[in-house]
This record gives sequence, structure tokens and C-alpha cells, in this order.
Amino acid sequence: MGTATARNGSTATAWRNWAGNVTATPTRVVTPASVGELQEAVRRAAEDGLRVKAVGTGHSFTAAAATDGVLVRPQALAGIRSIDRAAGTVTVAAGTALSDLNRALAAEGLSLTNMGDIMEQTVSGATSTGTHGTGRDSASIAAQIRSLELVTADGELLVCSEKENPEVFAAVRVGIGALGIVTAITFAVEPLFFLTAREEPMGFDRVTAEFEEHFAENEHFEFYWFPHTGNCNTKRNNRSQGPAAPPGPVSGWIEDELLSNGLFQAVNTLGRAVPATIPSIARVASRALSARTYTDIPYKVFTSPRRVRFVEMEYALPREAVVEALRELRAMVDRSRLRISFPVEVRTAPADDIALSTASGRDTAYIAVHMYRGTPYQAYFTAAEHIFTAHGGRPHWGKVHTRDAEYFSRIYPRFGEFTALRDRLDPDRVFGNDYLRRVLGA
Repeated sequence: MGTATARNGSTATAWRNWAGNVTATPTRVVTPASVGELQEAVRRAAEDGLRVKAVGTGHSFTAAAATDGVLVRPQALAGIRSIDRAAGTVTVAAGTALSDLNRALAAEGLSLTNMGDIMEQTVSGATSTGTHGTGRDSASIAAQIRSLELVTADGELLVCSEKENPEVFAAVRVGIGALGIVTAITFAVEPLFFLTAREEPMGFDRVTAEFEEHFAENEHFEFYWFPHTGNCNTKRNNRSQGPAAPPGPVSGWIEDELLSNGLFQAVNTLGRAVPATIPSIARVASRALSARTYTDIPYKVFTSPRRVRFVEMEYALPREAVVEALRELRAMVDRSRLRISFPVEVRTAPADDIALSTASGRDTAYIAVHMYRGTPYQAYFTAAEHIFTAHGGRPHWGKVHTRDAEYFSRIYPRFGEFTALRDRLDPDRVFGNDYLRRVLGA
């Protein structure tokens, strides 16, 4: 990788995201050890005519955090600041990894209500891009925010909540890095609880026919469809009294290795080299699944390690449209020459009140498509995106898509509210980059 020498003598190295599909070479990299140092870095960048972006762990597949200006690494701004048990909140510095937050909360007998399926991201990166899990009643991680602190383009620190700067709070919880740099987040938390997970193989036709029934009967329902087969794996997570009864070694190996990591890596490597083997591999892998039930604390049920690197597109659809869209996706794959080695994931979320949340104002279901890193994905994603946009889909802000500001202005009723706020908070586009110019406009 190339390097560039910064004005303060530090060396800026080319940055690459987790999937390896986005790179950038900033003029300088800063790792502030305090909020004051971050404020000074923003002021200095503005004086130097440089744009500023904060980057977490690089788990976004878009160039949302890429910059040729000043790259801020917030990992030194980490850790729990305070816990308010009476209010049911925790305040955490923005560079804290979700994994560290989840473990620290569990040690305190507390938990987030819902979360996504990985926890390597920083809390600010995950919330700013709209990271979510699946839930009938409980929404994305950003929807669990009660207040946050934001360094604005003039280097000031702004506190945002429903009571303080509420118009900013309505937007910045999913701010895509366009409104400033988040320095701390206060989440709602609750006493630690148990979830019982029930995983069960199910045919595609059955799970799609019964989708609304499964959604209504479970607190957290999701399923995976294996392309080139009629097979799915369903997962239902519901609260229980416990005690903990984690997965046994055999079923744990199937989930962690066959479907997620070591063996899955080998299978995908073979599929990339010899695409003709993929349908047969998919049939064998999907038939290897068996039903299992286990119980544990939330983060151990919601999340799992993901070592196999991939590229992903995910669209949020009106929940009533998801079954039709998924059937169209299957028909498209079946009639094409595509060979897809990754399962397609389907999850849900209730409507929320965040301006650019993918679930803003409507009950939502998500369809995520993946391709193994290094495998050409454009044909598959283009065909899938055509289906999703025909149903009014909203792409995940941190995952591959080709949509622009004109499209978003049509599918987000509060798009103009967000862009007007951006004009007020960052008129000179200190926090701008090419990605934001495309999705939010100039």
C-alpha cells in the first residue's frame, strides 16, 4: 500500500475496508485520545481545506467512510462512560466495539434489547449506517439510542436527544457520517434476559407461504434460503426463563464451521474456482442442517463469528412485499447462469421514526444477498437490485447499491428534512465525500 506524510509528521497509510472492495489514501490519519483532540482535528482540517471522515472497523461495503482528507480512527474513544440503572441507559464512547459493549453489559446484568448478527463494528459505525437484526417489535440498534454527542463541522460539541436539539436527533441516529462525528451514544438497556433459539430446516414454499404467521408468532424470526435449492433454514428467537443451555458441540460445529467459517471458506473457494460445483454443494450443505434448540443470553444467540469475507447487498422492502420479491429473486436465479454459493437472508423490523432509517415510517422486511470475496458479484446484484427497487426498496447505507439522491428523494418522505439539516450543520461539506455526494446530492 502507498503512504503519504501528514503535516503533523504522522504517516497516512492507504485504508481498506473489511471486504477489500473499497480503498482510500487519506492525507493524514488521526487517532484522538479525547473529544477535545477530535474537535481540534476537525477545526484544523477545515482550516486546511480538507474533508474529514471517521472510520470504524470497515465493515461497510460502501465508500461511506472513505476520504482523501483526514481519516479519524475513533478506537481510542472507547469504553462505558456511565450506567444509569434507574433510567435504564448506558452511555458509551463512540469507538467502542459492540463486542466489548455486549460483554461489559452482560457483566453488569444488562443487555441491549436487539442487535445484529455480528458485533465487530464500533457502536457509532453500526448505528450511523442503520445496522439491524430481526424483530417483530424491537427495532435497529439506532432505534435504541436515547441521546448522543456530535462534533459538528465548526468543531463544536452538540448534545442531541428528544429534548435537546430534537430535529438533529431525528436524523443523526442514522446519519451516514454526513452531519458530524459521533463521540458518545446513550442506549436504552434492560436487565439481562434469556433467549431460546429454535432452528429448523423448512422448504422454500412452506416458509414463504407461512411467513406472516411465523413473523406474528415470534419475537425474532429470520430465515436463510439456499439458492439453487428449495431449502431454507429458519431461526426463531423468543424470551425464556432459562437456564442457559448453549448449543452442543456437533450442532455448534455445523453452524460455526459448515455455514459460517472454516469449512464454508473451503466450499466457497472451491465454488469460486469451479462455479459448476456450486448447485451440488448448496444441495448437500442445505440438507446437512437439522433442527436444534438452545438457550443463552442475548448476544450469544443474536450474534456469531463471521470469518469468511464476502460482499453484500441488502434492501429493505415493505414487509408485505418481501415474499413476492423473494419468489422473483428465486425465479431469476433459476433461469440465469448465475452460481450463488451464499444463502439469502430474510429479516424484519418494525417501523421507526428516524429520518433515513431503512425502516422509517413503515414495517419492513430485509432481503440480503451475498457473494464470496473475489467472485464477480455485479450481475447478481444488478438483477437483484432491479427486483428490490421495483418494490420500493431502500438499500442499507453500508452495503453495495447503485442508488442516488434522486431515487432516495422519492422513497424517503423525510429525505428533504435530512438534507436541509445537513445544509445547516455542514454547509461547506467538511464531512462530505464522493459516496455522500451521490446518495444525498451536492
